Amino acid sequence: MDFNLSPEHLALQGKARDFVEQELFPHELECEENNGISRETHQKIIDATMAWGFNAPNHAKEDGGQGFSIFEQTLLNEELGKATGAIWDALWYPAYPMRFATPAQKAEYLIPTCQGLRRDAYAITEADAGSDPNQCQTRADKVEGGWKINGEKWFVTIGDIADYILVHAHVDGDPAKATVFFVDKDLPGVEVKRTPMYTHSFAFKHPEFIFNDVIVGEDKILGEVGQGFEMTKDWFVEARLGIAARCVRAAIRATEEANNFAANRIQFGQPVRDFQAIEFMLADMAVEIMAAKSMLYRLSWEIDQSVDRKRNHARASALKLHCSEMVNRVCDKAVQILGGRGYMREQPVERLWRDVRVDRIWEGTSEIQRVIIGGQIKKRGLDIYTDW
Repeated sequence: MDFNLSPEHLALQGKARDFVEQELFPHELECEENNGISRETHQKIIDATMAWGFNAPNHAKEDGGQGFSIFEQTLLNEELGKATGAIWDALWYPAYPMRFATPAQKAEYLIPTCQGLRRDAYAITEADAGSDPNQCQTRADKVEGGWKINGEKWFVTIGDIADYILVHAHVDGDPAKATVFFVDKDLPGVEVKRTPMYTHSFAFKHPEFIFNDVIVGEDKILGEVGQGFEMTKDWFVEARLGIAARCVRAAIRATEEANNFAANRIQFGQPVRDFQAIEFMLADMAVEIMAAKSMLYRLSWEIDQSVDRKRNHARASALKLHCSEMVNRVCDKAVQILGGRGYMREQPVERLWRDVRVDRIWEGTSEIQRVIIGGQIKKRGLDIYTDW
């Protein structure tokens, strides 16, 4: 069994590393100082993304994307994860379920989004519905010529720059009829309720939206009535793989920063990395990364070969849980190694430490991942996680 990366994969990995360091790193401090990036900076990154050939890596070439495999997406996402302030989100991954769009929907939404001309946001969470989408109160009711949508969505990431939203709603208020709708942001009745501030300094915002008697046509359903929950789960799988990959590289950058600091920080006549307290922390960090990266690469490769959606969902939960908790431990140690300097926002380890805290919350909390994993063990037995 050969676990070495192919020459093509190594080339992609190197290209992604150069893209991040040349096109994203220069904007990190702008993002930190302004709690976001300017429109000019955003457009500069869009142009660079197109020029480097990294636009819409998760969609087919015939739809304007790059047609990357899951493993290739992982290699790219991993490198993106070392950029602080989530500037990686300027490189767009149109929502996975849009591959099931009709030809007309692809022409109107997916293709221009893949080409960087439009941007989507996915709206699921509500005030009283997060981990359990069945509790969503946003509803769609049939009206002449289309649908009327009413409800409120929270934490709509990149909702400030998106021009349309994929809204998870319940037809007739029935959770069994969960459905995803295309909703253009400029439609009457679409309002931004507020834009909260968060712990991290994020390149973009996470507004709360109100949908008040928003009318959309018959042609705005993605897939069919009742397919929304499965589509949202597919979106979660892709999102969780991306989070896991970015967590691995964020942990690597934090460890590299800590190791370099420890090698050059002289106290009591010697580098602090020579003290066992620091050396053991670095050793633990390296082992955690090694384990997480092995799991990430193995599972990404495996999902490329698999058509078992339920198994992919189950294992993506395990991966997201492990990697998101790992990176928090690693970044916390990196801050500790740098001491007072590690608490300064000008330091990458401090920014990473804040950035990665959300990875244990969004796209399914750590607790929800454990519920999924425990449920799968009950249904399928331990083999789904242990028989590799």
